[in-house]
Amino acid sequence: MARSIVQRYFGGLSRNTFLLAFASLFADISTEMLYPVLPIFLTQTLNASGSIVGLVEGVAQATQNIVQGFSGALSDKLQKRKPIALVGYLLAAIAKPLIGLSTVWQGVLGARILDRFGAGSRSAPRDALIASSVDEPNRGRAFGLEGVGDNAGAFLGPLLAVFLIFSLQLDIRYIFYLAFFPGLLAFLMVLFVKERPMRVDAKSKIDVSLGKFPRDYWQYLLVTALFGIGNSSNSFLILQTKDIGASLETTILIYAAFNLVAAVASYPAGFFSDKWSRKSVLLLSFIIFLLTYLGFALTRNVIVIAVLFIFYGLYQGIFRTVGKAFATDFVPEHLRASGVGWYNTTVGLAGLVASIVAGLLWDDIGHWAVFLYGAAFAGAGCIALAVLIPARRV
Repeated sequence: MARSIVQRYFGGLSRNTFLLAFASLFADISTEMLYPVLPIFLTQTLNASGSIVGLVEGVAQATQNIVQGFSGALSDKLQKRKPIALVGYLLAAIAKPLIGLSTVWQGVLGARILDRFGAGSRSAPRDALIASSVDEPNRGRAFGLEGVGDNAGAFLGPLLAVFLIFSLQLDIRYIFYLAFFPGLLAFLMVLFVKERPMRVDAKSKIDVSLGKFPRDYWQYLLVTALFGIGNSSNSFLILQTKDIGASLETTILIYAAFNLVAAVASYPAGFFSDKWSRKSVLLLSFIIFLLTYLGFALTRNVIVIAVLFIFYGLYQGIFRTVGKAFATDFVPEHLRASGVGWYNTTVGLAGLVASIVAGLLWDDIGHWAVFLYGAAFAGAGCIALAVLIPARRV
């Protein structure tokens, strides 16, 4: 009985699906090991200012966002997913120790650009591999499993860094050197993926111009952008948690719990998006975001904020999984990498705009304004999703 339930819940997944999920796990461990230490490394070891920290991260993130769309287009033009993904994973792994070797902030900037170039170039081809590794009725759970790996890595990475620094007393530079190894494991996972050949009829119709995407896809990107320009960096949630009185240790634990909830929520989100419409499940994530941001705007109680932040993990797990799966539903197979690539670019660039606006609101009006701003656009996103997007079933 229990075995049949497990088989039904995880049925339809392939060997490639699990390999790509493990690739995301190791890649995110590698990346998130740096999350708590990179600002400290810049400001305390290299004596950079806070504005330099913002410049480094802003340029790096913009690089990733822009590259994602073009890597998807290149993948579709060549009809090759795996080689481009492998190059991206390898570049991101190599970049980590280069950060630790830097003696000036400009070196960190260059290494971070290489790191995010690698991350951006691998994303769309990897997601296209995920979509093609299962039959269409199981696509949501395939992305859900990858989301489990990604968010679990985001949970384990910061904890591993804290353990290495505070328990083993390692010098901060060694964190960057050691981050190479989980990045290499991610590369090896993708190396074992078997790419399914494209159909001949799809190859004969290769055309990755933006005009070839259907109208529903563009409406979906519009909804994503409208919601996204209120979705600022999670750093503002962390800063607010710390600002109202939580200790640094408590804040890190809350952040880790947030990523753990996101990991746990990812696969069920994909599973239910396969059973129901993706639109309904995605709308749920928008509503969770709206409620969380309203809560952050209205309360300064540490316990309530902690509960809200962890609740926000549900949004993270659902949105990351279902958003990408939904994007692949709107495009034909030979344009799938481009479709998910431009979707990722839309999410990233909208988030960049949101973070810039949030920074201005944070400094000039008040912390509460950041969250009311986000909640307002989440509400607009809910309405646009309900009106503009058909309830597609795969």
